[in-house]
Amino acid sequence: MEIRIGIVNTPRELNFETNDTAEAVQAAVAKALEERTTHLTFTDAKGNTMIVPTVSLAYIELGAEESRRIGFVV
Repeated sequence: MEIRIGIVNTPRELNFETNDTAEAVQAAVAKALEERTTHLTFTDAKGNTMIVPTVSLAYIELGAEESRRIGFVV
């Protein structure tokens, strides 16, 4: 699944693929915001870890969970 994170006062967004489900990511973000956690941690499909301060979150966009197709689509 693709995740895009907009960060306040930053012209570029953080964009990565993860093996987590949309429900799991949404629950983790909601929990962090409700508990006023200072940082939110994400792990991408390659095993890299991103730590984002919750104060700086502008938006989080969750993409489709289907895998990308290889080749031409008719």
